[in-house]
Amino acid sequence: MKKITIIGSGISSLAASCYLAQAGYNVTIYEKNKTIGGRARQLKKDGFTFDMGPTWYWMPDVFERFFSDFGKVPSDFYELEKLNPAYIVYFGIDDYITIEDTLEKISEAFEKEEPGSSAKLKKFMASAMDNYNIAIKDLVYRPGVSPLELVTVTTLRKIGQYFSTVGKEVRKEFKNPKLVSILEFPVLFLGAKPSKTPAFYNFMNYADFGLGTFHPKNGMYSVVQSIKILAENLGVTIKTEQNVEKITVENGKATCLIVNGERVETDLVLSGADYHHTETLLDKKFRQYSENYWQKKTLAPSALLFYVGFNKKIENVNHHTLFFDVDFEKHSQQIYDTAQWPEEPLFYASFPSKTDASVSPEDKEAGIFLIPLAPGLDDIPEIREEYFEKIMDRFEEITNQEVRNYVIFKESFCINDFVSDYNSYKGNAYGLANTLLQTAFLRPKLKSGKVKNLFFTGQLTVPGPGVPPALISGKLVAGLIEKEQKN
Repeated sequence: MKKITIIGSGISSLAASCYLAQAGYNVTIYEKNKTIGGRARQLKKDGFTFDMGPTWYWMPDVFERFFSDFGKVPSDFYELEKLNPAYIVYFGIDDYITIEDTLEKISEAFEKEEPGSSAKLKKFMASAMDNYNIAIKDLVYRPGVSPLELVTVTTLRKIGQYFSTVGKEVRKEFKNPKLVSILEFPVLFLGAKPSKTPAFYNFMNYADFGLGTFHPKNGMYSVVQSIKILAENLGVTIKTEQNVEKITVENGKATCLIVNGERVETDLVLSGADYHHTETLLDKKFRQYSENYWQKKTLAPSALLFYVGFNKKIENVNHHTLFFDVDFEKHSQQIYDTAQWPEEPLFYASFPSKTDASVSPEDKEAGIFLIPLAPGLDDIPEIREEYFEKIMDRFEEITNQEVRNYVIFKESFCINDFVSDYNSYKGNAYGLANTLLQTAFLRPKLKSGKVKNLFFTGQLTVPGPGVPPALISGKLVAGLIEKEQKN
């Protein structure tokens, strides 16, 4: 039985381990942290539970497809609840739009803001659904080996959407800036400005309005735990606190890892760790992408996160709440164009205890706050504190309540932590942006071009950032490995 060693235990690594074990390989995962999950880890403190990374459960069909590959369904592992409302968006004091759980209700909310927009939204969503069916049911399950993967009768019909942008197409139909912001928001999950994201990616609007937003009981970490159970039942071994220090190459082939100073022999290496970091584990001559290559890439944002335990219930918010009371475009420019700490940041707040009583003590509230940032910024405690005060000022004013005096504790996580915990290139949180020139076959490859039996998975490769793409990436690389081993 051939031995496969996997670096990192993020969702893409865990998914790949399941497929590889199912195919008959002897699979061992080496994770440098104390707990598994990569960016989807969990924080527990004083009776509170926080998802440290992803908090949005979108594209339920991708999760269903993953589990069905093993004769399972998500409900075999965790309980899923559709949120209503999905989220609310604040634009100022007493100025917000609620996004509910059906397209009909959302259309009514749009119509109130901009007469005539409900009909335009339904037309826009029909296109988004069509693109979703093309992308998620077909294109994203292709391994990015060749540009010909994108060439089908259906995609040729959509070719114009690769050369237009989400921002341009939204603004053709909608004039109200609030509605524009709501429709542009989902592409932030793809890690790029709406003005740089191909219009084809409006399929994310269908994921949002068409399929809806869900919450797995006990949080997104329940997904990680479920895949772990599945993997171990298939025979995968998972080892934590195992730092991979080097990938040894002999006769052009990856033959072993140095883990905590010990040599671990292997037939094949798959890395779900940061792609750039993984290549630094190789001697320079075996790296397929130079530092100059990475410097030129458009990275998705990093983030400043706060995990806060409150000694009371927070009012006038939902499970997911967005604060768009400042200039959306200006904040985007300060992430992607000028790479600076934002003067007036948009931010997102999640209160999972609104839905799930298990994540906080009774009569208390678990709050997660996220500010998108440019990667590579200077990250010091004083700046983190400054930005916490900034968003708390606005949060209290907009939601008309005092909350700071009810903070039991707060933990922060930012660029330095992404680097130290995940070996993240420049402290990015979401990988590479899905711009036109960083899509599909133009992303870093799943298979090394210089080292035999070395493969990659995760958000810096195909298909891109996000939890559903991570599941898909694991499947794609496992399929590529099987194909390679048969030849």
